[in-house]
Amino acid sequence: MNGVNNSVQSNKKSGPLAGLRVLDLTQFLSGPFGTMVLADLGAEVIKVEPPSGELSRTIPPHFVCDESVYYLSVNRNKMNVVADLKLPEGVRVVRDLALKCDIVVENFRPGVLARLGIDYAELSKLKPSLIWCSISGFGQDGPWRDWPAYDMVVQALSGGMSLTGEPDGESVRSGIPLADLSAGMFGVIGILAALQERHASGKGRLVDVAMFDCQVAMLSYQAAYYLHSGVVPGRQGSAHNSIPTYRTFKASDGLSVVVTANTEKMWREMAQLLGVAHLINDPRFKTNRERLANQEALAPILEQAFLLNTAEIWMDQFLSAGIPVGVVNPIDRALKSPQVQQRDMVLNLKDEHGNLIRVAGNPIKFDGEDITPHKYPPRLGQDTAHVLDTMLGLSPTEIESLLEAKAIFQNPGKRAANSDLANDTFLDHPRIPVEN
Repeated sequence: MNGVNNSVQSNKKSGPLAGLRVLDLTQFLSGPFGTMVLADLGAEVIKVEPPSGELSRTIPPHFVCDESVYYLSVNRNKMNVVADLKLPEGVRVVRDLALKCDIVVENFRPGVLARLGIDYAELSKLKPSLIWCSISGFGQDGPWRDWPAYDMVVQALSGGMSLTGEPDGESVRSGIPLADLSAGMFGVIGILAALQERHASGKGRLVDVAMFDCQVAMLSYQAAYYLHSGVVPGRQGSAHNSIPTYRTFKASDGLSVVVTANTEKMWREMAQLLGVAHLINDPRFKTNRERLANQEALAPILEQAFLLNTAEIWMDQFLSAGIPVGVVNPIDRALKSPQVQQRDMVLNLKDEHGNLIRVAGNPIKFDGEDITPHKYPPRLGQDTAHVLDTMLGLSPTEIESLLEAKAIFQNPGKRAANSDLANDTFLDHPRIPVEN
């Protein structure tokens, strides 16, 4: 790897999932993020959208050629087909496509696709090897099954939001959409497990992933602490409720420094570096258990010590001592870091006209190499005719008939090159009506 990747539309690399075909019936974030991971790993992903396009194509404030940066951030390496599920011809097209795929991923509310006859129960009778992943807010059963859900709703209901924020402040949502992204990742894990099982059995599986379940699972030790003790944990702020030397401190230059001195050796090294070596033998701070019990006495001493040097000096000293440390970087500093550049964690995606979108890269490397294809996210309906021809064997006359019935849509043109839009310009963007 050698810095920012400048790949254009085509890329000859293939990944470990090459040869697998995925029908992507997802919208917004959780599903598209998961199917993008599959596409990054080499699967052929065919995204299906309604004629008006999915909602995330219209999210302001940033656009490239009238396509939202939000949409472009999670839909690389995919083909795009438009089919109208309000028409029986459109439903038939999607059913037929599903039967030509190894995997179907959808994030409709439970029961919606079943009413159309596009569901695992029906299609697995025709294709027993089909793997079907349903991502929903609360799963395919349970009293909350039919509740609508977005990331922040799930963060709130799962308890995760109650842990986020300063102890004396209000609960806040995570700045990263953890409920959506974790559901996408757990969906991929479930799909890969089902693929492994299919190798032996020849049969597929229904993978049922709920955003809510994912967030409850990610409560991790906080859930175990409560289940064991009965004590409800509160907002964590920038500290740790088990290790008082695992927290954020302010340096003399105003920057915050995160230190994770979570072993006795690290504690002793930390005390030496901060000029408070006398604390090492203080009976109140001899072990982590004592330090935790007396953290209200310990914290102000450490806070004052950190104010004596800049963040850069503390970084150098703590790293030299083998103590994990980091400055709280804003996103601009993080994405410009040499580590991000070396690991290809910013991708420059260009279409055939040179329109550019910069996105976060694929964190999965094989043999030290990023094998991610780097294909610009698809235009709405750009591959409809091609997919119906090559996958379903429809003739030009049949495709034209579907177009006339408005059951499908084929994008007739290409993106217009626009260097201003490609440079992340703020736009007044008219909202495209989206079908519910």
